[in-house]
Amino acid sequence: MAAMVLAATRLLRGSRAWGRPRLRFGGPASRQFSSGGAYPGVPLSAPLPGVPQPVFATVDGQEKFETRVTTLDNGLRVASQNKFGQFCTVGILINSGSRYEAKHLSGIAHFLEKLAFSSTARFDSRDRILLTLEKHGGICDCQTSRDTTMYAVSADSRGLDTVVGLLADVVLHPRLTAEEIEMARTAVQFELEDLNMRPDPEPLLTEMVHEAAYSGNTVGLHRFCPVENVAKVDRAALHSYLRTYYTPERMVLAGVGVEHEHLVECARRHLLGARPAWGAEAAGDVDWSVAQYTGGLVKLERDMSNVSLGPTPFPELTHVMIGLESCSFLEADFIPFAVLNMMMGGGGSFSAGGPGKGMFTRLYLNVLNRHHWMYNATSYHHSYEDTGLLCIHASADPRQVREMVEIITKEFILMGGAVDTVELERAKTQLMSMLMMNLESRPVIFEDVGRQVLATGSRKLPHELCALIRDVKPEDIKRVAAKMLRRKPAVAALGDLSDLPAYEHIQAALCSRDGRLPRAFRLFR
Repeated sequence: MAAMVLAATRLLRGSRAWGRPRLRFGGPASRQFSSGGAYPGVPLSAPLPGVPQPVFATVDGQEKFETRVTTLDNGLRVASQNKFGQFCTVGILINSGSRYEAKHLSGIAHFLEKLAFSSTARFDSRDRILLTLEKHGGICDCQTSRDTTMYAVSADSRGLDTVVGLLADVVLHPRLTAEEIEMARTAVQFELEDLNMRPDPEPLLTEMVHEAAYSGNTVGLHRFCPVENVAKVDRAALHSYLRTYYTPERMVLAGVGVEHEHLVECARRHLLGARPAWGAEAAGDVDWSVAQYTGGLVKLERDMSNVSLGPTPFPELTHVMIGLESCSFLEADFIPFAVLNMMMGGGGSFSAGGPGKGMFTRLYLNVLNRHHWMYNATSYHHSYEDTGLLCIHASADPRQVREMVEIITKEFILMGGAVDTVELERAKTQLMSMLMMNLESRPVIFEDVGRQVLATGSRKLPHELCALIRDVKPEDIKRVAAKMLRRKPAVAALGDLSDLPAYEHIQAALCSRDGRLPRAFRLFR
């Protein structure tokens, strides 16, 4: 026992002894702060003596995240927003796309997307373009939609002049050689085959519901090149379209992370007075058609049983998308419609859930949580400068298509009913959160700046949009829903459609008080 007490005493003494050598390199043991040996008595929260005071960047009255816009003599607009960082995102957005192909061969915009960043007057190959961008740590991309074509580059800000010159060459001086057009033709054919074979039918259904909603006009025209036109697109057809729509007054040079004066200077050097590869002849007749909502049904009977083969094949499903006309993004009702879309939410039945997954949205609470046999119920909102479309996409076993359609029509009717304050506030908070989180990304800010300036000539800042979202009231949701429900539906259906209700029955359900389909009487079962 005495030996144990002696050992404990030595251990305690030893611990104090082991701490003594450390006192030689620092302050006393009772010191409250930890710092380097040169300044033993200075806490980390205080500046070091003899060191120059740091100068921090401040936001003055001239720079509060505003978007600056300058219009050049030829009508091209230059828009920029400064953002801290070494890299920038710069690109050219053009008011062109599949909606403007009524007088041209359908599918040209799809081809131009595949031909982007190919050889030009100054760069004899795509590899030369990529090598030039690599010198500035850059990457490039081109995307086309129904109403906008976007060429974008992200690179070191110090290479801004090189990047703008390269963009000007890519947009205005493409060579469009026979070999490049053939390679684009192959890429388009592959994408069309992939579109029809992929397990996720959402891109194809979106194409079909637009075709049903705007039959034969504007945003209802094919976004993807029709199969029958793949072999018809040639250099002459491309130049005819480019001559009409690739004009300065239909373009915006947008940049994020750059000084506005420097961007304007580069634009004047490379884009002012430039003669395009298709000549300086007068532009053709621009299609100023306004979208005409028609409603209707587009369906595609297809065997979906072998879409995803493997050890655990995906079950055979029938997909239905029902849409109603909403409004354009230029109207005041665009914000209430965006909140309504967020309130509907939805997703797949196998979503992991968690924060931000919308597990308290209506399509989860009222549809997926109550009807286990439904595989998907998701709300989408597509908005353009003259129209909009709010859709619900649902998937289920082919034998339960009728019941699935009735559940969706009931949800549309409930949009015009009572709106709970809690769910509305949750939807508004989620929409503002999604907006602000997306705008953390420099390329997203670039696209937002470019699209808004292209459409309106200016840009609404995030805090302005958040203020509009906060102002949405329950009566605003009921009003826009009631307005939407007065229109004919647009219906797209894919898969085994033997039990799909007639279009007239779907329309009658959306005109009823409870959203129920008319009873179907059959002589034989």
